[in-house]
Amino acid sequence: MQLNHFTAILAMATPPANGQVGQQQNPIMAFLPMILLVVVFYFILIRPQQKRAKEQRQMLETLKAGDEVVTASGIVATVVTVKDKTVTIRSGDAKLEVTKGSVTEIVAPQGAPKA
Repeated sequence: MQLNHFTAILAMATPPANGQVGQQQNPIMAFLPMILLVVVFYFILIRPQQKRAKEQRQMLETLKAGDEVVTASGIVATVVTVKDKTVTIRSGDAKLEVTKGSVTEIVAPQGAPKA
């Protein structure tokens, strides 16, 4: 298509209703869609992630010897000792030392009946 075809199509467009061709839009209204997008991203993506991180941090603080846990790699084990940054766990005949961050959930707290 040639350029003159586009200009012919643009010439067929209806003129503005109020007759003012170069009227500027309110700057706040120009940024409103972007502001709404940021708010939606916050409530859909960022806030739930922060909530999960807070729950994980609280769960790791309550971790104690005797708890049955699941690690990020899927190992189900019993906590033997808890240190500052690591946890010693026992699964079957194996005794492992893993970082606290690799513990994803407490299946059964100490003293609770195992299901």
